[in-house]
Amino acid sequence: MSKRSMFLLIFLAFLGVINAQTIKSPNGDLKMDFSLNKSGTPVYSLDYKGKKVIKPSTLGLDLKDEKDLIDGFEISALNESTFDKTWEPVWGEEKEIRNHYKELEVILLQKETNRKMVLRFRLFNDGLGFRYEFPVQENLGHFVVKDEKSQFAMTGDHTAFWIPGDYDTQEYDYTESKLSEIRGKMESSVTANISQTSFSPTGVQTSLMLKSNDGLYINLHEAALVDYSTMHLNLDDEKMIFESWLTPDVRGNKAYMVAPAKTPWRTIMVSDDARDILSSRMTYNLNEPSKIENTSWIKPMKYIGVWWEMITGKSSWSYTDEYKAVKLGETDFSKAKPNGTHAANTKHVKDYIDFAAKHGFDGVLVEGWNQGWEDWFGHSKDYVFDFVTPYPDFDVKEIQEYAKSKDVEMIMHHETSSSVRNYERHLDTAYKFMKEYGYNAVKSGYVGDILPRGDNHYSQWLVDHYLYAVKKAADYEIMVNAHEAVRPTGLARTYPNLIANESARGTEYQAFGGSKPNHVTVLPFTRLIGGPMDYTPGIFEMDLSKLNPDNNSHVNSTIANQLGLYLTMYSPLQMAADLPENYNRFPDAFQFIKDVAVDWDKSIYLEAEPGDYVTVARKAKNSENWFVGNVNGLETRTSKIEFDFLDKGKTYIATVYSDAKDAHYKTNPQAYEIKKYRVNHKSKLSQRSAPGGGYAISIMEAEKSEAKALKKL
Repeated sequence: MSKRSMFLLIFLAFLGVINAQTIKSPNGDLKMDFSLNKSGTPVYSLDYKGKKVIKPSTLGLDLKDEKDLIDGFEISALNESTFDKTWEPVWGEEKEIRNHYKELEVILLQKETNRKMVLRFRLFNDGLGFRYEFPVQENLGHFVVKDEKSQFAMTGDHTAFWIPGDYDTQEYDYTESKLSEIRGKMESSVTANISQTSFSPTGVQTSLMLKSNDGLYINLHEAALVDYSTMHLNLDDEKMIFESWLTPDVRGNKAYMVAPAKTPWRTIMVSDDARDILSSRMTYNLNEPSKIENTSWIKPMKYIGVWWEMITGKSSWSYTDEYKAVKLGETDFSKAKPNGTHAANTKHVKDYIDFAAKHGFDGVLVEGWNQGWEDWFGHSKDYVFDFVTPYPDFDVKEIQEYAKSKDVEMIMHHETSSSVRNYERHLDTAYKFMKEYGYNAVKSGYVGDILPRGDNHYSQWLVDHYLYAVKKAADYEIMVNAHEAVRPTGLARTYPNLIANESARGTEYQAFGGSKPNHVTVLPFTRLIGGPMDYTPGIFEMDLSKLNPDNNSHVNSTIANQLGLYLTMYSPLQMAADLPENYNRFPDAFQFIKDVAVDWDKSIYLEAEPGDYVTVARKAKNSENWFVGNVNGLETRTSKIEFDFLDKGKTYIATVYSDAKDAHYKTNPQAYEIKKYRVNHKSKLSQRSAPGGGYAISIMEAEKSEAKALKKL
């Protein structure tokens, strides 16, 4: 802090005037004001280019069985600093990330209790992060958080893209509405799920995307969620103020803390350009650097799997229909009659391995290989799986040797059935088994209500568990793709073996009745703010009754939209989710999935509007090849994009995979066309996207003679 600021602080304190401090972002666009009100309660506000983003909002924590940390504070010290450093992610949307911010450390003293609390603010060019810190001190050791009282006071009745607040699931379609309409739309927005716990008629989840009437895009989320419960937001729809709402444990407590301690960061992104929200790396920058020294074993992957045929009901996870109850170690599956629909059998999996090898995929995921699926769900059963015992028709050793001979990685599946204690008991054994048989990546799942009974998926204890599993996996050099776990908050920077999560309504819901056609135009602004999603794109057959006569669901997407998802739904772990036979029906469209990269040197968001469209261009890692993807919402739209991101003086061949003129997600989803053009950095494209449609473009550097025969774009 400058001498002038220190003198001003002392002078104001001497006069009894309320203490105040202002910091600005490095580029000056954002300004944060901090003060204590007359009650000694911390207050902050945020402005962007002279417009108010967050009106004065109070901060504090309500503690259980002792005086809260909300009021009665005085400022003990103020410290300002600047940080500017560039770091390289192990994988990501770009090769380098700049971490540049102004920081304000506010050390507060609660006079009545003689307790200290630190508020740390970091102001980036794209937003604000703040958190609570509790240093070692005599009067604050162990304490329990009853409620966190962080406020986000809105400046008006913004448009919001939201899903219901829920302690156990994020698997909802997004609702677009005014803030004042959330209460009236809440009941219809809460759709059935295997495990769910709603808590308020105005409670919503983060990452929450907002748009103000004067054109500001605002995103509320959290970063670095460690040893704390997950934050939701509860809206006072009369005052238009959001307040943090933490996930409780079975006793109703929100967090058990031991000083020294700190909370996750609360984040506010803001811009007058929606593309800036998508390109922000603030969430990652608020996480600690990688704690894994040797990351050479962490490798982005493109994979296929024995999964979609089971999701659609064409095949089954279970081996037999004879047993309605299973006790591992006692139930003899060798004497059971196979049901004839079990997908994870040696012969069938070899077919998938052959397909992966033929088309250049890195890996094959197999679900339903291990004993216990006959009664895995709905029985509040503790000992569900042991994660090492295969069914009689799945030969682990034979599959290992066959996959190795084809240069294909196998991906393990661990469904825990939310019996978390059971998984932790078996974790070392399961990971050792994986390494013994050559599995370097695992998809874990947490379907159903949590055991221990009464706890929630997003409470502090479960948050700790998910991270424990990732840390333990790192000890064995295993990559983790966690499904049904807590939504990511940038922790993949610190533990880059957390290569993907589900934690949202993914493609599987297209087999359960469908998702809104514009769902994928919202996810990049919400779920993907905290990290990549294993969305499992690449569905080519939209009429699922053709896979299973009993399934009347329809995939609300065109084939061109499915191709565009490989760019707009960023993930270093990308699946070609459909059945091999459906890819064989459309080999020219399948070519794009084979060609598209999964790791990137550079990403440029060309156009974006939440709920309507997203278009992104990405340059493949260590390559001169570029790929462009677009996903479109409910209305027909024409993109107008420029190729000025290409290197000057070079000629490229652009292959455009787009919706045909009569394409429509519902009535004609498989209508697409492919065109090739000669392009350079001066080229421009006008490209139509159908409702629920999109397009994908591969741009490969070529010799001029090779491209000469093509039409110039």
